[in-house]
Amino acid sequence: MVFEVDEDSLPKEHPARMIWDAVGLLDLSRLVVGAKSYEGSAGRDRSSPRMLLSIWVYAISEGLGSGREIERRLQSDVAFRWIRGQVEVGRTTLNDFRAKQGEAFDRLLTDLLGMLISEGLLSLTLVAQDGTRIRASAGSSSFRGKASLEECLEQAKLHVKAVLASGDDPRVSERIKRAREAAAKDFQARVERAMQAVNEIEDHRRKSPKRSKYAAKPGKPAKRARASTTDPDARLMRMPDGGFRPGYNVQLATAGSPMGGAQTIVGVRVTNVGSDMSSIEPMLEQIENRTGLQPTVLLADANHGDHESIEAAAAREVTLLVPAPKEKATGEWANSAPNVLAWFERMETPEAKELMRARPVLAELPNAQLKTRLGLGQIMLRSLNKVLTVALLAALAHNLLVHAPKLLS
Repeated sequence: MVFEVDEDSLPKEHPARMIWDAVGLLDLSRLVVGAKSYEGSAGRDRSSPRMLLSIWVYAISEGLGSGREIERRLQSDVAFRWIRGQVEVGRTTLNDFRAKQGEAFDRLLTDLLGMLISEGLLSLTLVAQDGTRIRASAGSSSFRGKASLEECLEQAKLHVKAVLASGDDPRVSERIKRAREAAAKDFQARVERAMQAVNEIEDHRRKSPKRSKYAAKPGKPAKRARASTTDPDARLMRMPDGGFRPGYNVQLATAGSPMGGAQTIVGVRVTNVGSDMSSIEPMLEQIENRTGLQPTVLLADANHGDHESIEAAAAREVTLLVPAPKEKATGEWANSAPNVLAWFERMETPEAKELMRARPVLAELPNAQLKTRLGLGQIMLRSLNKVLTVALLAALAHNLLVHAPKLLS
């Protein structure tokens, strides 16, 4: 059913109008590929990319991440109906748009940061980095070892053959046949990817036995490598409540002021490594690629404090503030490099201690907001690339919502 939507059906100050106008400031040409164009109502053109991105940004602002729920709201909620005009939009279109536009979302985030810098709305004087674990769309029972995966792969191959052999059955429609064949081949592909993941995990443990928490302890065998047949990219990792579940590690870098004000996400990384170690340098590189600048000061928690990260920040002339161990004269820190010793001394200064007070607000608050309000609590898409796509869209939405009033003033 198509609803008539009047231009004045939504109050002038409604957030949906602001989002529509803010999205219109972006160069959406990269989103046009594979999309249709529609003519809207009430005297304005509504091209599909702008409409779909506006729907998603508004949905994220309302804490929605499900295409099915957005589809329902598009019929019942006046704001959603105003954005779509007279164009019918279903969950398949919404989900496909989000899942397949990762590169475009990445570019749009970079473009928006450039716009904010040129307008004087973004400074990289102080940036905070933090990682948060999010639930993957996979259950712990889907994780299998190599022997179990080999058996599962044989069964998957036999199932594909059986489905193909039943293709001549006249009692089954062509649509159902294609769906069954696609499902069987998809499961086989996921099992094969899980086998590959197990081999990669085992190879990593062999190369870095001392750094692996799964390495064999004296008198005990090493824990066997396992991967999920539901989402082979997911890994079992410790969640904020202390339990271990399938998940991903989302790393955000957020620029802002210790005095408060707008917080801007300037870097987004997603890994399937539970540890935050060695994550500083890749984030600094990403920030420079997006903005052409480096942070003056980067704040992070103690989980990011490894020698490689300290040296990488020093090489880029970034002042890295990460809590230092209380005892620096013993253990691995006894004969530290000059940059590491300088870091120890820096963290003892009153200035560093004062700046570190801003880290929870700058780093942890945006992470918490993305998880609780912007749809990153548990991502239903599977694979590292698709989870990154969702995280990029959430970061883009966050920045648009924070800065839209000034960009449009």
